Amino acid sequence: QVQLVETGGGLVQAGASLRLSCVASKRPDGNFILGWFRQAPGKQREFVACIKWNGGRTYYAEDVEGRFTISKDNTITAVYLQMNTLKPSDTAVYYCVQKKGGNIMGEYDSWGQGTQVTVSS
Repeated sequence: QVQLVETGGGLVQAGASLRLSCVASKRPDGNFILGWFRQAPGKQREFVACIKWNGGRTYYAEDVEGRFTISKDNTITAVYLQMNTLKPSDTAVYYCVQKKGGNIMGEYDSWGQGTQVTVSS
């Protein structure tokens, strides 16, 4: 199983930016997906963004599209989430995720430990 380690969370004011990083312990064979979910207090975990390793196609949740950008680093099997114009509603624990194949739907195989993002108003 791939181990995922996230860094980059913190406390910021509304309108600020943060960049989350996630490094995978190994690169799966074939195509795979790296991405981010988040879970706010009292809410269900929700999809944020993901990227297909082969080809680099990206996908975003509607409420982050245009503000968040996901990217990857081919040299170290890492994924980043640049978060701009943060809102208090973005406050959550952000989890890095990975799954084999190219289907972004369904269950993800590996989850990181999570990193807290808190946006104050």
